[in-house]
Amino acid sequence: MIRHLAAEAVGTFFLLATVVGSGIMAENLAGGNIGIALLGNTIATGAMLFVLITFLGPISGAHFNPAVTFVFWLKREKSTLEALMYILIQLLFGLLGTFAAHLMFALDIFQIGAVDRGGFNQWVSELIATMGLLLTILGCLKTSPKAVPAAVGLYISAAYWFTASTSFANPAVTIARGFTNTFSGIDLSHVPMFILSQFAGATVALLLIQFLFSSRVTSAKLPIK
Repeated sequence: MIRHLAAEAVGTFFLLATVVGSGIMAENLAGGNIGIALLGNTIATGAMLFVLITFLGPISGAHFNPAVTFVFWLKREKSTLEALMYILIQLLFGLLGTFAAHLMFALDIFQIGAVDRGGFNQWVSELIATMGLLLTILGCLKTSPKAVPAAVGLYISAAYWFTASTSFANPAVTIARGFTNTFSGIDLSHVPMFILSQFAGATVALLLIQFLFSSRVTSAKLPIK
């Protein structure tokens, strides 16, 4: 259990340090071009997810995300205590990753997010983004487990661009980004609806996966006469 929690701590810390840090770097270098800044943020995040899931997945499952942990709790693959501990670690080390990014770029360590991400379209974006993420994870675990790191990295990279919210898809990431007033931040008052949408999307994904994989395809045998 301690090793599992340590893996979740390391993974969530580096995920948020990457999301926030690459956003700061990209904005600094993009010369006001938001599209270029988002591209830099996207590439760094997708790449880091691939790395973290590859080497930490065999230890903890590489959740780094309360919505993912929630789904595995619903599937009864995590006990209530273990799920709560995972989520606590994810929340704590997500914040520490954000603060570390601020420190690396010589910014105020403690900040309050003020980036406007409110509105129904943003909530729908987060529901769809999280649903897609969980479909990717659960689907690949059933069909090609070794593909999970690449699939998740690629999915998040794509979802940065096809969702209006830039695909937070993670309550721990959302909360941590509520404490940065940089490129990747979010107004703290918008965090609750993002999180609600994310858990809703995760639940829908689980139901869809259960439906899609409800029966196994078996090869028919020709009768021998």
